[in-house]
Amino acid sequence: MSASYPSLLASTQRFRLGRPQRLTVTPDGRRVFFLRSRGPEDPVRCLWQLDLETGAERLLCDPFELASTAPALSAQERARRERARDQGAGIVAYGFDQDVRVIACTVGEELHLVGMRTGTVTPLPARTPLTDASISPDGAFVAYVHDGELRLIGTDGGGDRALATPEGDAITYGLAEHVAAESMERQRGYWWSPGGDRLAVARVDNGPVGTWYLSDPTQPEAPPTAHRYPAAGTDNALVTLWVYGVGGERVEVDFGWDDYEYLVDVVWDQHGLLAVLQNRPQTVLRTVAVDPENGQVSTLAETRDPAWTQIVPGVPVRTSAGALIATADLEDTRHLTVDGKPVTPAGLQVFEVHGVDGETVLFAASDEPTERHLWTWSPADGLSRVTDTPGIHSGIRTSGTTVINSATLDGHAVTVNGVTAGGVPGGGVTAGGRTVKDLSATSPVVPLVNLLQIGERALRTAVLFPTGWQGESLPVLMDPYGGPAGQRAVADRDPYYASQWFADQGFAVIIADGRGTPGRGPRWERTIHGDRSTFLLEDQIDALYGVAALHPALDLTRVAIRGWSAGGYLAALAVLRRPDVFHAAVAGAPVTDLLLYDTHWEERFLGDPRTDPIPYENGSLIGDAPRLSRPLMLIHGLRDDNVYPVHTLRLSAALLAAGRPHTVLPLPGGSHMPPGVDLLTPELIFIKDALHIA
Repeated sequence: MSASYPSLLASTQRFRLGRPQRLTVTPDGRRVFFLRSRGPEDPVRCLWQLDLETGAERLLCDPFELASTAPALSAQERARRERARDQGAGIVAYGFDQDVRVIACTVGEELHLVGMRTGTVTPLPARTPLTDASISPDGAFVAYVHDGELRLIGTDGGGDRALATPEGDAITYGLAEHVAAESMERQRGYWWSPGGDRLAVARVDNGPVGTWYLSDPTQPEAPPTAHRYPAAGTDNALVTLWVYGVGGERVEVDFGWDDYEYLVDVVWDQHGLLAVLQNRPQTVLRTVAVDPENGQVSTLAETRDPAWTQIVPGVPVRTSAGALIATADLEDTRHLTVDGKPVTPAGLQVFEVHGVDGETVLFAASDEPTERHLWTWSPADGLSRVTDTPGIHSGIRTSGTTVINSATLDGHAVTVNGVTAGGVPGGGVTAGGRTVKDLSATSPVVPLVNLLQIGERALRTAVLFPTGWQGESLPVLMDPYGGPAGQRAVADRDPYYASQWFADQGFAVIIADGRGTPGRGPRWERTIHGDRSTFLLEDQIDALYGVAALHPALDLTRVAIRGWSAGGYLAALAVLRRPDVFHAAVAGAPVTDLLLYDTHWEERFLGDPRTDPIPYENGSLIGDAPRLSRPLMLIHGLRDDNVYPVHTLRLSAALLAAGRPHTVLPLPGGSHMPPGVDLLTPELIFIKDALHIA
């Protein structure tokens, strides 16, 4: 295997650069807009249009042609991108008015307009640096956030002014607070009304939240950066919702619920304003209708669960007729509901609602956890499956035009269906549909993935062997994630590039999704309530032994484990508590002290540590330091503001105090996202040395 492959993997962002992303469809269903860089190692995204009648692509905005004077990213924008896991450059976001006359796009932290009739790109004199710009539906204004202040500027370039100004340094308007963006999948802090005359605006008071600091030891002259970080068991930000008119008049929304602590989402559609609230224990999820005139609310729907209520992306949303689309966990199935009534069968687990087109709901669901398919439901046609090829499929739909983003074991493709050759929206499907060009690189490593169901719990498990393997004895590398935020054993090629590279270095690589991971139903997800560590470890061991029973050539005297974030925690947990099974570990960005991670995430699974600290003590790794008897490498970005470097440093300090040798690989300037450098080679050298592999 070429020694340059790990560097290629990093420079192409795992072969994702050059792919179309952030696709939208115009209201008439005839055009698709998207962002895409110019090539496989180019991170600078351009704005493109695909004409569905002709199949022609048109470049609308090229950042290289703009005379940008923006400095290095501001701390506010760096934090936003970290929450969104955005490593790209160039155009950050874009949006168009309801008549698609103009597109507002953010290039770096500057604002530009694309005139659709003239094709010209002009800068708007908005204050910089700015973040999260959004054009009003009527095309009159662009709202944006500068220094925590929500501002409006006319699309004619005039009238730049403050709409909502912070009353203090700890207050922001129009931004999502840390836990909303990191743990609730809410990246926005303001929402336009359909008419463009008002906005719902989140006011965030971070005053109660503790201040943490990050500094880069390689730049001792630079001051540390302060962050408001709500660690488990501490105070959250105070979040309120206000309705502003574009003239500046405002009214506060009175949620009238003493237990409300989290603003989960806001939806403003043709039927009115909705807000979704959650209490601190996350046992109640409430959807309320808001009267924008006086701020009064009424409850539309409520979900309760003694463990936690699950936030599902894309809901609530309403159809054109006003039916409320949501989900409900009933009899171990996450159902799609319409006005509270389930419309999907038992066993079909809903992952996400991608949107509503008239009365048709487009959503992702599956009865097989390794796959995720697109489905539609409508009153007229009932339930229909859109995709069939095993893989992870997502999409959008407008005026009968459906854009399907498919990731399978054979590769990645974006196709568009639903427009006739004559361009009539909703008139049928073109022969084979349109395909959006993909300019990403082809990997020289082709993952050879075996998807299995292992053991009595049918653990979904992926196994990869060296290319051309003939059955000789192999050491084992476990390569899990294991956390509730996602799956690794899926019918999608993308997660396996690094795994196959390790396999080609002479390992059997095993990736198992245990209890708590998505896709297996509410009961499976909530098994870990109160105790994640026990089940995490049990399931990895069961997967290891189950695969070894099928392949006796696996050498169980040489087993290593690697992982990042939740996978890093799992890797460190494995060698600390089960050194009889795991003989070496590489733990990247691990959470080692559960009290040092955020409120919304940790308290969902383990409760409030102020009430019961025992689950946190049982799951944390610091106290296990004296037990280390196997080689352990810890890797951490020194500017990680999600899992702070304190996690690795405290574990390292405890290991040193216990006289336990270990390896620490610090990443100066590194965040929680995978760095753009080769980490695979040092990991490989460490693992081979630890397992005594020549």
